[in-house]
Amino acid sequence: MASECNRFKKYPAILLIVFILLCFSRTALCRRMYRYESRARVSEATEDQWFIQRLDHFNGADTRVWKQRYFINDSFYRPGGPVFLMIGGEGPANPAWMQHGTWLLYAQKLGALCLLLEHRFYGKSHPTENLSNANLQFLSSRQALADLAHFRTVTAAVRGLTNSKWVAFGGSYPGSLAAWFRLKYPHLVHAAVATSAPVHATVNFPEYLEVVWRSLAAENPECPLLVKKASDTLVARLHDPKTYDNITKDFRFCSKIQIQSKMDSAYILETLAGNFMDVVQYNEDNRAFEGAGGTNITIKVLCGMMLDSSLGDPYERYAALDRLMQKTFSESCTDVQYKNYIQDMSNTSWSGPGAEGGRQWVYQTCTEFGFYQSTDSPNQPFSGFPLQYYLQQCADIYNLSTSLDDIVQQTNEEYGGYDIRTTRIVFPNGSIDPWHALGVTKDITDDLPAVFIKGTAHCANMYPARTEDLPQLGLARDHIFLLLQKWLAE
Repeated sequence: MASECNRFKKYPAILLIVFILLCFSRTALCRRMYRYESRARVSEATEDQWFIQRLDHFNGADTRVWKQRYFINDSFYRPGGPVFLMIGGEGPANPAWMQHGTWLLYAQKLGALCLLLEHRFYGKSHPTENLSNANLQFLSSRQALADLAHFRTVTAAVRGLTNSKWVAFGGSYPGSLAAWFRLKYPHLVHAAVATSAPVHATVNFPEYLEVVWRSLAAENPECPLLVKKASDTLVARLHDPKTYDNITKDFRFCSKIQIQSKMDSAYILETLAGNFMDVVQYNEDNRAFEGAGGTNITIKVLCGMMLDSSLGDPYERYAALDRLMQKTFSESCTDVQYKNYIQDMSNTSWSGPGAEGGRQWVYQTCTEFGFYQSTDSPNQPFSGFPLQYYLQQCADIYNLSTSLDDIVQQTNEEYGGYDIRTTRIVFPNGSIDPWHALGVTKDITDDLPAVFIKGTAHCANMYPARTEDLPQLGLARDHIFLLLQKWLAE
């Protein structure tokens, strides 16, 4: 879910949205999530609203509070109707979602009140004076769910909505939060739509790049083979300092390559692989309304360039594609200095280069989820950024060295992973989206159905409908509406 901002590089994991409502630039801050459209008559929708939250919901002795941002659209609300709560994710909450998106079409039909709550520590929702390691201890999915519970309870009482049925919506990480909100607080939320939700935490996530391979191969079987050949050539040249000047020129890097450790070369390789990862994740998604750029670059465009022999050998095509991305995002060059990345991510100021969401989200991957999209599988086109590359970032940025295996196990114990057990959650996923590998793609029970949409990417069902949408995408949206209609009648 997302909006548009500076170019974030290498913020491992779920992208996800939205930031869900967030900032999409070309090397997605973790590869994210959010979406939608209608002819809504919006009154308060673009105005910031504020809600008082506790800093620590789990320590009664800590009485500190802060202001959390939210948005409201009551254009479609009919007395007695449901309340739709869109959950913000790893970036600024985008008020465009209060005017666009499939969820508003559902709201129009069902007479729902629509709310969007920004996630703590993202956007303008600043619980602490800065993003120091000591303050980031209050950033977690558990605290975010408690925020949702308190917001729902107080808002219902103030607005006379205590007897209304609440439905949680979210895409990507917020999709997981939507499912977990229903799981952990079933007395507060009646149903949930958990789109592209990676509900299973895992330290190492090489399957992400395996799906990238398959998605490229679905366009043309030769495409991922050429990408692999180009990547392998680059890896070989990075072992020879005599090639550094040419590589710097070929890819228009901002400064000459300096490789003093494996982290330096891994950062270069992941940055360039990110061109493919981001395009595949959001392939043909209708997210321009969020302010997202580069939506014209699709899998078809990527493979078209990789198959174009007039551009030179596969390595030269790989470089030409990076230059195309620079032009698309109005970038004069690509910064591939790992030390610069660490410096940016270590800045604890709210005005720092990572404060839009990068520093916060990578912290969450280091302390809850993992989700590291490594090259540790042979069944994918890239190499050079193994799991250890991501784990080292946790140490370099936050001085964290505890076992992520134990932390991720705790997360899955908390929420159930793939084996979530509750009722009235629908799990939409797209076959092209690499995140579906950590989601629910088959029905768990009749009341926990999956909607697996062939040929679509990350959170596609949340975005505004358009004539060129695949028929199965329209059918998926209709199916989700029928489920909501049925559940709200229960």
